Amino acid sequence: MSELIPENQELPPEGEAPETAFDPSRPNVARLYDYLLGGKDNFAADRAVGEQIIAALPEVQVGVRAQRAVLGRVVRYLVGEAGVGQLLDIGSGLPTADNVHQIARRAGAAADTRVVYVDNDPVVLAHSRALLADSASTFVEDGDLLHPSTITGSPAIRSHLDWDRPIGLLLCGIVHYLLDEDRPGELIAELVDALPPGSYVFIHHLLDAADPATEQLQGQMLRALGRVKFRTLPEVRALFGDLELVDPGLVTVASWRPDPGTIIPAAHEAVLSMACAGVARKP
Repeated sequence: MSELIPENQELPPEGEAPETAFDPSRPNVARLYDYLLGGKDNFAADRAVGEQIIAALPEVQVGVRAQRAVLGRVVRYLVGEAGVGQLLDIGSGLPTADNVHQIARRAGAAADTRVVYVDNDPVVLAHSRALLADSASTFVEDGDLLHPSTITGSPAIRSHLDWDRPIGLLLCGIVHYLLDEDRPGELIAELVDALPPGSYVFIHHLLDAADPATEQLQGQMLRALGRVKFRTLPEVRALFGDLELVDPGLVTVASWRPDPGTIIPAAHEAVLSMACAGVARKP
């Protein structure tokens, strides 16, 4: 979900998506992420926030690249090892190098791995649909994590995925934009309930480490984007409910099944400890 409702704005009724009118003067999560990754699909407001964050935490781009890297490793695990042939990526953000469907097809034995990208930002939707116009096995749809029924009940999404076979649910860098009053555990549980047995859930989440650097980053994001909630490792674990985590469990991003030979410079250890990643299986 690229753009959640600001903290002081009332949520729309159940089943209705929030207003997502395009406003380039307002910083946007997806475009900010694109800027920090070195992309070009961003505006002055996004770049201004990005520069503020970089000034406060110069290593932040290392963390953003690590988020992208762990997503790739998770996709390779789900498709290449767990044998999951369908992926539901909620809050997919702007297309970038090595998108989920591209990683999945390199990792899978079959070329027809089905991928559904879900977002509620009009710029994200337009870019994604243009990029994937010729892809029969990849689909882009509007949906809102704040209202899971807009996703699990979407006729378009339900027709694109086979709900009798396992699905890999990807929640990468999105749940920390849900506040406690949004009841993130209940929202995720509603999504999980709709998944077929044998499905998997991936969560990447920013961590509350109670140190000055983390507090400064959280403050910058809160002021710029209107909402963000860093959580402790036990709080993130609780978001999986009763699901059993696959090895190595819920760990910092660099520790989740790192590629062989990966070396982490000492200067990057602090920023890489600011986020965690975990994958759980639905029995």
